[in-house]
Amino acid sequence: MFAGAVVSGRAASAAAGETKTISPMKKKSSVMKLSYLPYELQLRHAFTLATGSRTTTPVMLTRVEYDGISGYGEAAMPPYLGESHDTAAKYLSKVNLSQFRDPFLVEDIVEYLDGIMPGNYAAKASVDIALHDLVGKITGKPWFRLWGLNPAKTPFTSFTIGIDTPEVVKQKVAEAEPYKILKVKLGLGDDREMIETIRTVSDKPICVDVNQGWKDRNYALDMANWLNEQNVIFLEQPMPKTMVDDIAWLNERSPLPVVADEALQTISDLLPMKGVYSAINIKLMKCGGMNAAYKMAQMAGAMGMKVMIGCMTETSCAISAAGQLSPLTHWADLDGNLLISNDVYEGVKIIDGRVTLNDKPGIGISEKVKMFKK
Repeated sequence: MFAGAVVSGRAASAAAGETKTISPMKKKSSVMKLSYLPYELQLRHAFTLATGSRTTTPVMLTRVEYDGISGYGEAAMPPYLGESHDTAAKYLSKVNLSQFRDPFLVEDIVEYLDGIMPGNYAAKASVDIALHDLVGKITGKPWFRLWGLNPAKTPFTSFTIGIDTPEVVKQKVAEAEPYKILKVKLGLGDDREMIETIRTVSDKPICVDVNQGWKDRNYALDMANWLNEQNVIFLEQPMPKTMVDDIAWLNERSPLPVVADEALQTISDLLPMKGVYSAINIKLMKCGGMNAAYKMAQMAGAMGMKVMIGCMTETSCAISAAGQLSPLTHWADLDGNLLISNDVYEGVKIIDGRVTLNDKPGIGISEKVKMFKK
């Protein structure tokens, strides 16, 4: 399949993951080659939050080849990111990895990717992830081991319950039975009804994501106090990111941690968040990939802030890439691949509700469907 052709989710041929490894000191004459193709994720349920509703998510699948080894990446582009198949293709068409003879020069390559065009962080993440997958496969090691992280320290992941009618909400909660934590979208005015509906069928801990939906800090504090009595763990982006003083006021008084999501994109946004938020939600698609996400997690820890690793609706490719970071985090929201019906990769699993890493090299994935031609 070629870049520029939209691909159906029904491609059928199965394929095992690559296991070939080479010494990083060999084949210095080899060059890296980038390929990419658009894909459309189909959601199992309409995904509704305070800012809108959708049933699909556009993604761009990427591959970086070097000396017969392929690393895979992905750009997931929900509407609020402002990226699309067209913008991603425009960015990726400008990427020339052949100038780098050594894929282990990750810092140099990521710096080059960031300088090609401003923004386009999901597109940048797609190459960053593929590069990390490639380097891991060359070494024969998964990235959590290259980072020296303990796979026994992965957190439980939440499972997202989108805003819907009480009947559908109950159905979604039933489908989430294997998961220990629920993530609930609020912010459309029926906040208490959503929580009360869930509490009629489940007493599991809940994470609340308001997606900037509350505009009044007194209402937000009243809700924080009420939600604290409902076994809620934290409040994610309860108010618009521009309401910095009001969020800091809320964070100081709230019995629940206030987590930054829409307010946080890259590492340059992090330092000013001290005292405004208690924690951050890192997403590869917003920050530009694994390299940036790792640095942000380390920096947040040094600032005394808690960390969640999150996702968009994504295939198991990007979810598994994010999963490599999960032992560094307090919370995980890595259910994006569970919300779609046409995943083309297999990777990190959720077992007994916990993010469970495997020892496959790179980001830990194999192909369920062959999307790229050799």
